[in-house]
Amino acid sequence: MSHIKRILVTGGAGFLGSHLCERLVEAGHDVICLDNFFTSQKSNIERLLDFHNFEFIRHDITMPVWLEVDEIYNLACPAAPGHYQYNPIKTTKTSVMGAINVLGIAKRCRARVLQASTSEVYGDPEIHPQPESYRGNVNPIGPRACYDEGKRVAETLFMDYHRSNRVEIKIVRIFNTYGPRMHPYDGRVVSNFIRQAINDEPITLYGDGSQTRSFCYRDDLVEAMIRMMDCDGSFIGPVNIGNPHEFTIRQLAELVVKYTGSKSKFVHKPLPEDDPLQRQPDITLAKEKLDWEPKIELEAGLKATIEWFRNIDMSHYRAPTPNHD
Repeated sequence: MSHIKRILVTGGAGFLGSHLCERLVEAGHDVICLDNFFTSQKSNIERLLDFHNFEFIRHDITMPVWLEVDEIYNLACPAAPGHYQYNPIKTTKTSVMGAINVLGIAKRCRARVLQASTSEVYGDPEIHPQPESYRGNVNPIGPRACYDEGKRVAETLFMDYHRSNRVEIKIVRIFNTYGPRMHPYDGRVVSNFIRQAINDEPITLYGDGSQTRSFCYRDDLVEAMIRMMDCDGSFIGPVNIGNPHEFTIRQLAELVVKYTGSKSKFVHKPLPEDDPLQRQPDITLAKEKLDWEPKIELEAGLKATIEWFRNIDMSHYRAPTPNHD
């Protein structure tokens, strides 16, 4: 490798952050992982602690931090509805103050900074699939707004720092992602279904299970983020990162039951307020600008994720909030 970079990863002990840290450490970079462990686990980064080019800082990104870095990946924010709705004011502060604080570092250090935004900026979409040009259909006063609008404001801040202060920015909009190291109690469908299925518990379907999601495996997603950070500075995004193959929630539940050999039955609960009925990325831009598209099929990804769930000790994972089934 020609150039070793000093790279800060906020939310670096989380599901995606820890895997990103591994990739960057293995590439030889000096990696600083910053996390407050609200929804993440120290065990996610345990194997990295012995590496000379990895350091961990326990810190809340809503508070300023002074570091000298060349690149920043801003992944800090609870991303599962049960977690981000648990303390909605804190969620908004994490997105907004966190963005201000990392952009401040980037401005001072002349560092390139990538914002992990979300498909939730599209709300409950009226256009399908969703291209980056779609401005969204978000309820600004609903129970999900702390996350949706927090991430939208973060994108606004990134663009304004870029225009006003010439900060080098990158924005990726992440669609549903799954894989090993998902928090077992994050309340997302993949982890809920697998946890329920391996224990032969009833599997919870909200509504009739016909709502759709597009599931991207963790490794594919992290690869896209690294490509975005490393690509030509003139392409700043936003760019959709996700799997364009759409599945209903019921189809996902049936696959999980099949691959776990579970005896679980389905139970139905009412659909949560403002829960999007469709979610599918248009990844034309990612293919064109990053030469990227997902490689790992849902079957292979689910099997790897189920295997990981079978091999962890659930007692080592505490539910970050009371909002889990």
